[in-house]
Amino acid sequence: MISGVEAAWKSLKKKGKLNDKQKKIKFLAVGGDGATYDIGFQWLSGALERGHDFVYICFDNEGYMNTGYQRSGSTPKSFATNTSPVGEEIIGKIQHRKNLTKIIAAHDIPYVANANPANFADLMKKAHRAFEVKGPAFINCFSVCPTNWKFPAEKGLEVGKLASDSGFWPLFEVDHGKWKINSKSRNTDENFEKFCSMQGRTKHLLKPENADILQELKDKIKEDTEYLEKMAGSFPMTK
Repeated sequence: MISGVEAAWKSLKKKGKLNDKQKKIKFLAVGGDGATYDIGFQWLSGALERGHDFVYICFDNEGYMNTGYQRSGSTPKSFATNTSPVGEEIIGKIQHRKNLTKIIAAHDIPYVANANPANFADLMKKAHRAFEVKGPAFINCFSVCPTNWKFPAEKGLEVGKLASDSGFWPLFEVDHGKWKINSKSRNTDENFEKFCSMQGRTKHLLKPENADILQELKDKIKEDTEYLEKMAGSFPMTK
């Protein structure tokens, strides 16, 4: 839909039906992780490939929240949802989450970023840059869900901060093919365990019998961090 609106705007401008003195418009589309990672990925990918001049923001709360918290492509491995519960047959979702920000970066669009409201200054900077560039821009924004993640709403910023401090939700950006890590993770294992301990959907990961699963998730965080470091080292952003 935003592609059509943007294309109509260009057509009207070309035909002289709009005021030439009117300020430049940047178009905006917003979706959740279900619509972005899964159901609507084909139309998002197509719009990015065609190069429409718009910003797309994904509010990623790691599940289909509007319909009762089913697992999505964004749900991390072993995290509990109502369709991937913790029980005798499975212990939460059995697959690792899709790395959507990496996939979007592979489209070679002008600007891509991971952001987190817990670091609002970084989020505002990235939003400004996304609206500044010419062509498509994408921001994947970590979005806590107290109801379905099962934690007190007033702990939202703390949970969000631990997600990035642990490396579970790294803050980085890709500007015209140049990579930059915006905030180094620290005490990754400790912060990830605290992150899990604060939520009903992940408390089971801290049980002794699930130690192997917890270690696998920690190893995945380290693997993803190493990838980001290699990309930022090979294609560094100078500004």
